[in-house]
Amino acid sequence: MDVKVLHTPEGVRDIYGDELQKKLALQRALMKIFRSFGFQRIATPVFEYFDVFSKEIGTTKSNELYKFFDKEGNTMALRPDFTPSIARCAAKYYMEEELPLHFSYCGNKFVNTSDLQGKMKESTQTGVERIGGCADEEYCIISDAEMIHVAVRALLAGGLTDFQISIGNVEFLKGLAQEAGLDAELEEAVRSQISDKNYFGVEELMLEAGIPRDRAEGFLKLTELFGDAGCLRDAEKLAQNEQSRHAVKHLKKVHKLLVDMGDEAYISYDLGLVSKYNYYTGVIFKAYTYGVGDAILKGGRYDSLLSCFGKNAPAIGFVIEVDDMMSALTAQKKLTEKKRDIDYLVYDRIMTEQALKLADRLRAGGDNVMCSPYVRGKDISEYVEYGYRNMIRKLYHLTQDEKVLVYDLADDSPDGLPVDNLDLAALQS
Repeated sequence: MDVKVLHTPEGVRDIYGDELQKKLALQRALMKIFRSFGFQRIATPVFEYFDVFSKEIGTTKSNELYKFFDKEGNTMALRPDFTPSIARCAAKYYMEEELPLHFSYCGNKFVNTSDLQGKMKESTQTGVERIGGCADEEYCIISDAEMIHVAVRALLAGGLTDFQISIGNVEFLKGLAQEAGLDAELEEAVRSQISDKNYFGVEELMLEAGIPRDRAEGFLKLTELFGDAGCLRDAEKLAQNEQSRHAVKHLKKVHKLLVDMGDEAYISYDLGLVSKYNYYTGVIFKAYTYGVGDAILKGGRYDSLLSCFGKNAPAIGFVIEVDDMMSALTAQKKLTEKKRDIDYLVYDRIMTEQALKLADRLRAGGDNVMCSPYVRGKDISEYVEYGYRNMIRKLYHLTQDEKVLVYDLADDSPDGLPVDNLDLAALQS
C-alpha cells in the first residue's frame, strides 16, 4: 500500500522540540508580568457565532474569517481577534459590575487570507484588557498611560530591550476628516494611504475627490507627523477643529504620566497611526522592534465596543503577537536558550521493576525523568547522541548487574563517556 505523506495546509505549521519550549517560556514570562499587574486569566471559545466578529462590530473582514455551520445551521467563525470575544464575555457575566475588570489571555487566532506576506493563518497572541470604570477624561488619561506602561514592562520582561511603542489617537484623524467633509469611503481610503506614509497616494485621493488644497494639507502632513513628543506640538498647530485639538491635548497628558513612570525612552508618537479594526475610539498604540517587519504589539481604547453586546463601559487593551516577538528575539540573539531539565533512564529489560522504582524516586526528588527499556540492537552511544539532539540533561543506564552509568550531557561533552558509575543502592538511598 502506498503511504501518502501529509503536510500542513498553507499558512499553518507544526511547532515542536526546542522551539516550542522557548515559545512556552516566553508565554509564561508575559503572563507572569500581566499577573504582577493584577490581570486575571480568562479563556474564551476558539470559535463564536459569526455576529461576534461582524462588520458592525468593526473587526476582521468577513472574507478573512474561517466560517462554518453548526448542525443547527448557525454561522460560526474561528476567532480572528480576542477583544470582541472578551467584550462579549464581560457583557454576559459582568453586566452589573461597575468597577474595572482586568483580564489577561493567551491562545491562538485564525485569519483566512491568501495575502500572507510571511504571516501565518494561525498565530499565538497574549494580551490584556481593562474593562469598566469611569468614562471621564481624567480617568481615561490615567488608564491609557497605565496600559502603555504595562506594555513596556511586558516587552522588557519578554527579553526585548530595543523597541519603540508608537502612540496616536484615532480622534485626531476623525476630526480632520469631519472638518474636510470626507465621506466614509474616502476616509477609509485616506486612512490606508496615511498608514503606509504615502504622501502622493493621499494627494491623489484628495485631488480626485475635489478637496481644496487648504483642507487637504492636514492629511498630507499626517504622513510625516511622527517622532518624539515634539511632534505633538506640531500636531496642535495643525489641528483647526475641537476634536483634533482635544486628541492632541489628551496625548500630551498621557505623555507626562509615561515620563513620570520612566517609560520615555520606549515611546514615540504618530498622529497618522491607524488600525484595521474600526472599534478603536481614542488612544491607539503599536510596538516595533528590529527583526520583524510588522508591529509585535497592538492596542488601544475601544469605549463603544461593549455596547454592541449590551454593556456600556469604557475599555482599553493590547495584544502581543507571540510568534513575531519570537522572531524578533531570535534575530536579535536575545532568545534564552532552553535549560536542559529532562533526564533519561534506559535499562536492561530484566531490571524493569528496579528501573521504574528508581525513576519514581528521582522524580520525587524533583527531577524530570523519562524511562524506557533498552532497545535490542542499539548501542549506548546512540542513546547519548539522542540525548544531545533532544536536550537531555543526564542519561542513566541501569545494567543487569545493578550498576548505573551516568552520562552528563549538559556540558555538551563530545566523548560520550559516563561521568559516574554508581551502584543502584547508592541512588536509592
